[in-house]
Amino acid sequence: MPLVAHNELPAFRKLSEEGVRVLGTNAAAHQDIRELHIGLLNMMPDAALGATEKQFFRLIGESNPIAQFFVHPFTLDALPRSDSAKTYIKRYYENFEDLREQGLDALIITGANVTQPELSLEAFWEPLIEVADWAHENVTSTLCSCLATHAVLEFRFGQKREQQPQKKWGVFDHQVVGPEHPLVSKINSRFSVPHSRWNSVYPHQFEQAGLQVLVTGDDGCVHLATSSDGIRTVFFQGHPEYDTVSLLKEYKREINNYINADSTAFPPLPDNYLGEFESAVLREYQYRISTALQQSGQVPDFPESLILSQIDNTWHDTACSVVGKWMGLIYQITHRDRKIPFMDNVDEDDPLNLR
Repeated sequence: MPLVAHNELPAFRKLSEEGVRVLGTNAAAHQDIRELHIGLLNMMPDAALGATEKQFFRLIGESNPIAQFFVHPFTLDALPRSDSAKTYIKRYYENFEDLREQGLDALIITGANVTQPELSLEAFWEPLIEVADWAHENVTSTLCSCLATHAVLEFRFGQKREQQPQKKWGVFDHQVVGPEHPLVSKINSRFSVPHSRWNSVYPHQFEQAGLQVLVTGDDGCVHLATSSDGIRTVFFQGHPEYDTVSLLKEYKREINNYINADSTAFPPLPDNYLGEFESAVLREYQYRISTALQQSGQVPDFPESLILSQIDNTWHDTACSVVGKWMGLIYQITHRDRKIPFMDNVDEDDPLNLR
């Protein structure tokens, strides 16, 4: 499913340089292939805007080549932004009001930086509900990532997330469970998914909301679930979109917070992410930092070059498969008119004929 570079967003050029197939608008106009228009509500903080674009664009662009994808990034005005981020958004992003008028075939909602003890106190809370409720009625399917999953579970189903005793951080084994569903048909029955969160919505809460749980972790946590109809809303609690280095960059940020006294504890290594050699290098780095801070010496540089090439990615292929199946299902049931969610012969209560 080739992406179409319909504007000058830098992510298109970067993905093309990585080998992802990206069509120019002229080439796209001469292909007799149906278009799909996908919104990306990017709520991530300024420093992560570009990385998040690439991660989700890559998953979409590496799906099966049955359609052309026009991906429309937008964000919420309520989110605090720096002047440079505002300039970037004004140049490359679209407005929700315009997309609501034009229509979308699918919507992805990312996570966001949380600053309040309750999600309902966040500045993005009401605008997010507005977008999600519009999409629920007018878009074929919405994919919610991590915090977006927590938010929708709370405001639509009354299931509030709970803080865990410790942060779930690293790469964890998962397995396909529950009823047969085309989203997980013929994928690996066991696979890895990265997680990075302090809070969780637990299996009994998904069940009380009447949702279909499709993938759980070995510790019982839910990673993948859908709305009762099987497609209108898809929930990720993990981060299958993560790049190979995403957790390493997060670990580096946490170390910098410790060095700058923004946190009091040195961060633990992400679980199941690094090998013995890389772990030993970082334990040595922690010792060197501790020594430098005690002696008011020069803090050593993060040993990124020793680690990057050694990290295994055990989740990307399955993530591409699941997102590809999601795209394929949308392609089969969405209306050619972007303002109408389903083809005329599709049962809105059971779009995939699962019953």
